[in-house]
Amino acid sequence: MLAFIHWDVDPELFRVGEFAVRYYGLLFSTAIVAGYFTLNHLFKNEGLPENETERLSLYLLVGTVVGARLGHTLFYQPGVYLADPVKILEVWKGGLASHGAAFGLVAASYLFHKKRKRESYLWLVDRLVVAVTAGIGFVRIGNLMNSEIVGAPTDAAWAFIFERVDMIPRHPSQLYEAIAYFAIFGVLFYLYKRRREKFHDGFLIGLGLALIFTFRFLVEFVKANQVDFESGMIVNMGQILSLPFIATGVWLFTRALIAERKANANTGD
Repeated sequence: MLAFIHWDVDPELFRVGEFAVRYYGLLFSTAIVAGYFTLNHLFKNEGLPENETERLSLYLLVGTVVGARLGHTLFYQPGVYLADPVKILEVWKGGLASHGAAFGLVAASYLFHKKRKRESYLWLVDRLVVAVTAGIGFVRIGNLMNSEIVGAPTDAAWAFIFERVDMIPRHPSQLYEAIAYFAIFGVLFYLYKRRREKFHDGFLIGLGLALIFTFRFLVEFVKANQVDFESGMIVNMGQILSLPFIATGVWLFTRALIAERKANANTGD
C-alpha cells in the first residue's frame, strides 16, 4: 500500500476573536513583497528612483486584485454574479483567477506607462515580468495551504490526500506550479542580469509569458476541473485562456530574437 501524503492543514494560522490570519493571505502578501523588492532592485540597476517602484506597485496591486476578481466572475461563474452583481465585491469569500490577474497587470502597467512615457512599454514589462514571477509561486503555495485548486486523482507515490476535500489521492498541482514558477523566475532573473544590455525590448516578457502559460496549459491536464461546465470540455477554461498569452509570448520573444540577430549582423558581432 502506497504511503500517500495526508494533507489536513488548517487554513487559519491563528485567530484572535473574530480576527483570523490565514496562510493564503500571508502568502499573497509575501508575493506582493517579493515582487516589490525585485522590481525595486531592477529599477535601481537602471538608475530609476525608488518612488517609481512605489507608484508602479500601487497600480499593479489594484490591477491584480480587480483583474483577478473580474476574471473569476466573468470566466468561471458569470451566471452567479450577473444574477447578483454585489457578490463581485465579496473578495473575502474567495474567487480569484490568475488569468484575470494577468489581464489586470497588463492594463495597470499600460496606464502607468501612459503617464510616464520614458522607456518603451515593452522595456517596462520586460522588467515587470521578472518581478511578478518572483511572487506568483507563493500564491500557489497559499492555494495548497487552503486545500484548493487540487489535482486530478492519481496513484503516484507523491500524491496528496486533501482530507478537507475527500480521501482520494491527487496530484499536488499547486506544488507543481509553485516549483515551476520559482524556476522560471530564476531563468528570467539570470537572463536579466547577464543579458539585459543585449536583448531587445520584448525578449523577457515574451519568454516569460511563453514559459508561464505553456506550463499552465500543461498542468491543467493533471488538475481537477474548477467548475462543473468544464467536465465535457476537451480543454478547460484555464487552457483556453492560456492560449492568447502563449501566442503573444512566442511572438514577442521571436520578434526580439530576430531584432537582436539583425543588430548583431549589422555590427559584425
